[in-house]
Amino acid sequence: MADTFFCFLSLICFPFIIFGLIFCSVATYIQKLIEQGESQQLDFKFEISDSRKIARTLCAFANTDGGILLIGVKDNGRIAGVKTDEEYYMAEAAARMYCRPEVPFITEKWTVERKTVLEIRIPPGSDKPYYALTDEGKWRAFLRIKDQNILAHPVWVKVWKRKSSPKGIIIRYSAEEKMLLSYLKENDYITLSKFTRIARLRRFEAENILANLIISEILGIEQTEKQTHFFLKPL
Repeated sequence: MADTFFCFLSLICFPFIIFGLIFCSVATYIQKLIEQGESQQLDFKFEISDSRKIARTLCAFANTDGGILLIGVKDNGRIAGVKTDEEYYMAEAAARMYCRPEVPFITEKWTVERKTVLEIRIPPGSDKPYYALTDEGKWRAFLRIKDQNILAHPVWVKVWKRKSSPKGIIIRYSAEEKMLLSYLKENDYITLSKFTRIARLRRFEAENILANLIISEILGIEQTEKQTHFFLKPL
């Protein structure tokens, strides 16, 4: 999905960069983005009034497929514009102070209908998981699902951590793992709670098994706004 989205962006941005000549208007580029509507890789903000809140979006994009924030655009797609550089500094503060590790991004300012729109581009992260500091003072990892930022499932966090670790993993095919694979041969998916029940495992033990099997490309994971499923990947 990330490749498709950024391929689309390259197509609509291409006229801006070929031989250094401009072949289409800035308004066209911004309007094309707005016409897509908010999605897994696109978010509109009227303004940045809370660095801590915007940190969730930065981390969610970095933990998922990357994305674009358009500041100065209302939820309905109407261009309101930003009046000062305050939004840029708020975004910078969000990435530096309220994201761990810091989320890298690049920005562009566009003038459309005599109004300034700030574009913030966040690439898919190379140092996952990225955590945002919540209002409760806790560091949490977020995912971008459709047009929402939601808490990442604990198994996702373990997968990211282990992928970035120099240590390898060992698949032992214990009785619990065999039970899990046997269940998934007969069923489309399983949830963490279901796995802990049928295998009589503690939650963290079940999470470890699922994470290792995902890293080994044996299982897949799908998180929605309501539930997280684990499924057997095709050979």
